[in-house]
This record gives sequence, C-alpha cells and structure tokens, in this order.
Amino acid sequence: MKEIIIGTATEKDFFESGRRLANLADSGKRLPEQRVISFEDPADLLRLLTGARLALLRAIREKPDSITDISRRLHRDRSAVKRDVDELARFGLVEIESKVLPGHGRMKEVRAVAGQFRLEARLA
Repeated sequence: MKEIIIGTATEKDFFESGRRLANLADSGKRLPEQRVISFEDPADLLRLLTGARLALLRAIREKPDSITDISRRLHRDRSAVKRDVDELARFGLVEIESKVLPGHGRMKEVRAVAGQFRLEARLA
C-alpha cells in the first residue's frame, strides 16, 4: 500500500468518496493505492494519534523491528509500546508478522502498512 490518509470527514464526504471510487471502477480507471481512515469527531482522531503513537509510528516506518527493540529505541516501557502497537494495528496502520530467526526461534516484527501517511483534519 502506498498511502494511508487519516483524517476527519462527514457522512456526506464518505458517500461522495464511495461514488467517486465507483465511477473510477465503472470507467475502468485505476483505483488509487490508498486507504482512508475517517473520524467524524476530531477528538477521536486525536485519541488514536497521540504524540507517543506518532513517534512510535515514525520509529516503525524508519526501522521495522520487534516490540522489545522498538521500546528500547524509544526509551519506553515495553507493555506501553505493546498496547500502542495493538491499537495502531487495530486501525490497520501497522502489521505484526511472525518471523523465523535462523538458529534460534521466532520473533514478531512490527512494520508500517504504508510507505506514506497523510493526516487531514477539518474543523466545521
């Protein structure tokens, strides 16, 4: 996935976007390689993207890694990073993949789902 757009939108915006995508599909045009995550209330957006989670998302984009190693890099408690990773994964911003380590077990690697994240917020 190239881009994830995270922002605020109304119900009207949601249906307009759906119509636009349907028109593109009906005309045989290429659909954008993006996912949109919308919140009606900007406060809900801010609850998801706290300062700590934005720093976490940046660190994951910079270098996918285990939760333990990411928490060390950020100088944060591992359990707090795990909770934040789980919340980012719930919204589809990161994914957790189990990887085999040569010679000694497995690890769970956290990585960003998109190459680019765009934040948009409109206040009405």
